[in-house]
Amino acid sequence: MERLTTSFQGGNFIKFSTKIPKFNEQSHSVLMKEGWKPLKEPKSLTNAALLSVPFMVINALLSIGIIYCYSSFSMQRFSFIKGNSIILTIDLGVVLVILLMVIIHELFHLIFIPNFLKSKDTIIGLTCFGAFVHTEQIITKARFMFISAAPFLFLSILFPLILAIFGFLTGKILVFILFNALGASVDILGFFLVFVQVPKNAIIKSNGTRTYWKMGAE
Repeated sequence: MERLTTSFQGGNFIKFSTKIPKFNEQSHSVLMKEGWKPLKEPKSLTNAALLSVPFMVINALLSIGIIYCYSSFSMQRFSFIKGNSIILTIDLGVVLVILLMVIIHELFHLIFIPNFLKSKDTIIGLTCFGAFVHTEQIITKARFMFISAAPFLFLSILFPLILAIFGFLTGKILVFILFNALGASVDILGFFLVFVQVPKNAIIKSNGTRTYWKMGAE
């Protein structure tokens, strides 16, 4: 895989790529010899997207529930709903804000990766499908789950909660909150798969699009 690498004198630093990291068969063999166990997970992004559909619904309902409990929520507050009609308008400003939210979403993954700025095993990237963050650091189960869920927790749960309490929610903000909640569905799928398959004190490592675990030091 071709990568553009940002490096500075005195050490290795985070990398930038325009390609999603791929599964490496040689790394797989090494990991298996070292006692790592593959996570049972979708082998393609298409399958992951399909399996994440129920989590889209759950995420949206959780965000709407938070908003409903702390503000006078109604469907008419969405900027694309006028009376009994749904009006979709797309302009450059909306597109730019969506792109900004995608970047912010990925930054919430990135900042919780240990020592991410100087991690030679961590990649930030941009493809035609959107931005991504990937790390092949060895991390704990708890840290992996928090990294996976962070954008949803902060942007679609805590953020709307704070805005609702202080009365700052608007229709457009609601749209982007739900957009983030829907987009986080694959993250929450990964969270769920690790939660149900990986023991409490295990450690986790990625090999491209595949995930492995083994028991860590007690």
